[in-house]
Amino acid sequence: MSAIPGSSADMAMENDYDGFAEAYTIENETSLINAYYARPAIVDLAGDVAGRRILDAGCGSGPVSAALRDRGAVVSGFDRSARMVELARQRLGDDVDLRVADITRPFPYPDGAFDDAVAALVLHYLEDWTAPLAELRRVLKPGGRLIVVVNHPIMLKIVHRETDYFAITRWSDEYDFNGQKAVLTYWHRPLHAMTDAFTAAGFRTAIISEPPPAPEAHELFPDEMAGFPSGAFISFLFFVLEAA
Repeated sequence: MSAIPGSSADMAMENDYDGFAEAYTIENETSLINAYYARPAIVDLAGDVAGRRILDAGCGSGPVSAALRDRGAVVSGFDRSARMVELARQRLGDDVDLRVADITRPFPYPDGAFDDAVAALVLHYLEDWTAPLAELRRVLKPGGRLIVVVNHPIMLKIVHRETDYFAITRWSDEYDFNGQKAVLTYWHRPLHAMTDAFTAAGFRTAIISEPPPAPEAHELFPDEMAGFPSGAFISFLFFVLEAA
């Protein structure tokens, strides 16, 4: 385990989504990375979800839950941030099962309660994936799917070229969400450590994806996309896992 020297990892209130929930939600409603890259890719990987019970683990303000519900899924979600859950309720309505819960602790759901689960942009905040993956496996039916989205493992080397790709490394970055500054702290792990963790938790890795953004991204974000002639860029890594 290591940490980036001189990073903002020790700044107060890191990953404080309660403190910037509204700004984060507004920023990501129309952002390239969230609205035209991560969410469309999750929906595409999920495929036909009509009638399927899906758990959105770390649901934030609910945009992924909303997209899956629009396609006929029966969604439930939880997040550690009470303010994010409140915003999700405003988006999804009171008839959707939304709870304040911590992904590192036992989930408030029975065994085998869900056909699928999504853990999007959640696990990369955690040093240890053991308990969260065990709980995600527990609440899935046999054969159920888990869609995981995390920072691409090459990202740390892009931002901090001097770091050891193979070390589990804590690092932070500062962001501007709709004019509000925020610090997010991540745990980098190499690709093999991710897939090893999935296997140990009882999952089979069915898909590893590095998708392009939605086609309309080229028209909506011409300046950003001009630097990527292939139409794709490195940001997140997407997995579809199957519960053994």
